[in-house]
Amino acid sequence: MIEVRELTKRYGDKTVVDRLDFTARPGAVTGFLGPNGAGKSTTMRMIIGLSSPTSGSVTVNGRRYVEHAAPLRQIGALLEARSVHPGRSAFDHLMAQAHTHGIPRRRVHEVIELAGLRDVAKKRVGAFSLGMGQRLGIAAALLGDPQVVMLDEPVNGLDPEGVLWVRNLLRTLADQGRTVLLSSHLMSETAQIADHLVVIGRGKLLADTTVDELVARAGGNGVRVLTSEPARLRDLLAGPGVAVTGSPGSEALHVTGADARRIGSTAADNGITLYELAPQNVSLEQAFMDLTRDAVEYQSAADTLRSIA
Repeated sequence: MIEVRELTKRYGDKTVVDRLDFTARPGAVTGFLGPNGAGKSTTMRMIIGLSSPTSGSVTVNGRRYVEHAAPLRQIGALLEARSVHPGRSAFDHLMAQAHTHGIPRRRVHEVIELAGLRDVAKKRVGAFSLGMGQRLGIAAALLGDPQVVMLDEPVNGLDPEGVLWVRNLLRTLADQGRTVLLSSHLMSETAQIADHLVVIGRGKLLADTTVDELVARAGGNGVRVLTSEPARLRDLLAGPGVAVTGSPGSEALHVTGADARRIGSTAADNGITLYELAPQNVSLEQAFMDLTRDAVEYQSAADTLRSIA
């Protein structure tokens, strides 16, 4: 488990992480999201002791990272896949880490096999592609067979087969009862794998929720209906869990809590003509953009034009 409590990091007058508070729990993949400059990397560095908090605390399995005798056995992290001596082979890199934590040689062979690096294990890391470097970074994160795994952009540079491998790996780790913290800019991947979301912007917590709840907050997966009898259809659909909205005088309705089949059947049973019946799906990316719009530190000209359109 990762527990972040009132975590704050300042560099001079700039507050990078501002009283951040969240928990990544065992048995779940927690997506850690935020725009560039939101403070994600700084937070992850504080989790594994690479940076010290200005105030607040962060613990891994109940202790600060530096208090663990063999931290690699507690939390495995991938923050920068290319931070490996380019002259070493993948095997030698993993063996060097294993020696410092009393991890047996057989475990090195296991993670090499798991990451699909058997054929290149003796090659110099400096000749690795970006995708192969990512696989090595993930192998290193899993070396200590930790109960907590924290990965920053793990599918960066991977081909479709590699992306599927990472997705299945994270699901397996969570199903084994481990804590998985995943930081990614790929919303489609995050939507498929994350059980829970922590979203930050400008160092502050913006959301601590699930994918479905965040999407629902952004408008949800509703249905657009166009009919000449909107008031009558609204009354017929009204009930627990169903929300129907529309502008006065408009033939258009937006319905949540009832799918297109139910709406169509209700209209047909009551002789109401429908001109349009279209599911409206809000993606995680759309919900994320809506949530973080005011927290984007680096905004492009196109984004600025869209915001004032």
